[in-house]
Amino acid sequence: MSHATMSPDVATDLRTKLDTNTALVGVIGLGYVGLPLASSLHAGGLSVLGLDVDPAKIEALERGENYLKHLGDQMTADLAASDRFAATSDFSRLADADVILVCLPTPLGKHHEPDLSYVVIAGEQIGKTLRKGQLIVLESTTYPGTTRGEFLEAIEREAAATGTSLRCGEDYFVAYSPEREDPGRQSHTTSTIPKLVGGLDDASTDLAMQMYAKGIENLHRVNSAEIAEAAKLLENIFRAVNIAMVNEMKIILSRMDIDVWKVIEAASTKPFGFMPFYPGPGLGGHCIPIDPFYLTWKAREFGHVTRFIELAGEINHAMPSYVVDRLAEALNEHGKPVRGSKVLVLGLAYKPDVDDTRESPSFEIIELLQDRGATVEYSDPHVPKTVPVRKHDLGMSSVELTPENLERFDAVVVVTNHRAFDYASVAQHARLVVDTRNAMASHAADMGTRLIQA
Repeated sequence: MSHATMSPDVATDLRTKLDTNTALVGVIGLGYVGLPLASSLHAGGLSVLGLDVDPAKIEALERGENYLKHLGDQMTADLAASDRFAATSDFSRLADADVILVCLPTPLGKHHEPDLSYVVIAGEQIGKTLRKGQLIVLESTTYPGTTRGEFLEAIEREAAATGTSLRCGEDYFVAYSPEREDPGRQSHTTSTIPKLVGGLDDASTDLAMQMYAKGIENLHRVNSAEIAEAAKLLENIFRAVNIAMVNEMKIILSRMDIDVWKVIEAASTKPFGFMPFYPGPGLGGHCIPIDPFYLTWKAREFGHVTRFIELAGEINHAMPSYVVDRLAEALNEHGKPVRGSKVLVLGLAYKPDVDDTRESPSFEIIELLQDRGATVEYSDPHVPKTVPVRKHDLGMSSVELTPENLERFDAVVVVTNHRAFDYASVAQHARLVVDTRNAMASHAADMGTRLIQA
């Protein structure tokens, strides 16, 4: 890490603004990460300018309406009522911000290669209006070296094009602090989740720590942006690998007619050396299905193949096909082919009790069933209708989970175990249930061969 000395007329001025709550924080990306972060910093006393390319989000925020249901209505109502918050699609206003936080997605390309286009474009936008005294923090998950490499290079490239010759670490400051959002989690919020902070130099880290302390209760300083970048990947790879292991255990144990859920429950009685992970129909969300591939791609630059991580990815990405195969077997045992069967998928969101459908395995399961000739519908009280997403455009609306609707399907597949579902009704009225989440466990005795674990 470099040890740039703070320029007193620049850094001290920003420190004073943060101390006195006169700093303006610009948050680029008002989605699952940016909006709650903006709210936390606003609640800590800072003025916040939200920026997003989606005009629908800007309009909703101006009306005080929340487009992310799991966050509740009070958050956006409080922001809309405040004279310390504004939202805009005008990125020229980045010049007004003393702090700029980048909370944008980092998806994968067609061949599982990192797509840093959103991050690079944000860096270019920042560079166009870069001025002395700004602190810029990247929050998007990415491989080690991105902040110091592609992101900073984009800022410098556009700044140079405007004739600006500002120096990072002296005239402006850059850090990395990975988001750790978990939509729908009740035990922690943005303000209570410990936050890692690592700058490109000590001055940048100092200022980022001071800024985040306004809205985050527990901060952990690390020695570099690269450590923070790698730590975020390690967190998610740890989960991906363990989920892959338990998914493979599920496949093996099901052939042995052993209930994997009861095995996990039994193993969890050990008070040390074991942490329970649970099987499912595939990975969802913006982190676990994607982040491991960022490291595997970067590792090749250093001549290393991440065999262990890639194997976990193969197992997890094969789970939707496994679920469809289990359904085909179950239908066959009931004298029905997949082609021509009517199938109801329970849950479009990737996890329980939220409306977040990012990378949800439900999409792939639906499309695999359609490819096999099934007629497929879905039910999800949190997702009344589908919208086009990066890989899928189903053009479907949710089916109400009534006894009459349940009885008209040949099979029901539980993909997301929302608490709002009436599982007793499913047990009573569904002809066949394929359960990927152990949601029907309490009804197993009554259902007999109508219930299949997958």
